[in-house]
Amino acid sequence: MKIAILDDYQQVALKMADWSVMPEDAEVVAFADHIADPRRLAERLKSSEIIVAMRERTPFDGALMRQLPNLRLLVTTGMGNAAIDMHAAADLGILVCGTQGGGPATAELAWGLIISLARHIPEELDAVRRGVWQTSMGTELHGKTLGLLGLGNLGSHMARIGSAFGMSIAAWSENLTEERAKQMGCVRVSRDELFSRSDVVSIHVRLSDRTRGLVGEHELSLMKPTAYLINTSRGPIVDFAALVRVLKEHLIAGAGIDVYDEEPLPADNPLISLDNVVLTPHVGYVTKETYRVFYGHAVEDILAYRAGQPLRVLNPEVLGKRRRSL
Repeated sequence: MKIAILDDYQQVALKMADWSVMPEDAEVVAFADHIADPRRLAERLKSSEIIVAMRERTPFDGALMRQLPNLRLLVTTGMGNAAIDMHAAADLGILVCGTQGGGPATAELAWGLIISLARHIPEELDAVRRGVWQTSMGTELHGKTLGLLGLGNLGSHMARIGSAFGMSIAAWSENLTEERAKQMGCVRVSRDELFSRSDVVSIHVRLSDRTRGLVGEHELSLMKPTAYLINTSRGPIVDFAALVRVLKEHLIAGAGIDVYDEEPLPADNPLISLDNVVLTPHVGYVTKETYRVFYGHAVEDILAYRAGQPLRVLNPEVLGKRRRSL
């Protein structure tokens, strides 16, 4: 039984869980490098019966899965993965299972981005290292308005921290109710009002067909020139070209970005050269605590699959269905 663990960038996957409990016939290999070329990826994975994918780092579309004749189980960290073609997996009889995880880590990183922007921490760090003392003037968060695009688990955590900073909290999502907003100490506003009145807009909605491009030219044009945009959710929620334009023209004060349309971020991405952004490499969920849950549950998923009692199944229609021959 060949098990491939993909995109283990920090080379910690085999340390975050007890893989010694795998059956004796199991061969577990963790790959630290990312392969974007589908043909090279298929060649690497063609003998794997089980693949463990970390979030959306590697897409699994129908074309790729059809080139993996031995694949029976695809484990994704988290209980959903927009980069897996679930219809194709079901058609091919490939079981997809998830893991729990995803506590407040991403919200904590979002606040790191906010404070870094408001107090110019990256610039001041660079200045100190160059022997230069005090080059900027920061902005206080107290008394400002935090706008939350989404008030689910992470959005709610953001609201609590924002209140502790003494900020007013405004929120919008398609199904947000007055009762829910009030419960979290927020004011429910329209989407346009969220962008026009907020000093910081932080995105906390899932990527879907409905939210793809949700923040576009119109929404960005409503923002104050002193406002910041924070995206720790998914890159395609924000219109990339529109974001680059408003940042280049300094129509908003800046942006803190952890997620991108293409990952890893290409060296020629225009965001890298801008002086009013703080960029991190999609590390919102990358903590020891989260990884222990992710990989610990991945081990459980594999053992349960082998025992014929799969856990955390994301495509139950596959249960009892044999892998279709190609």
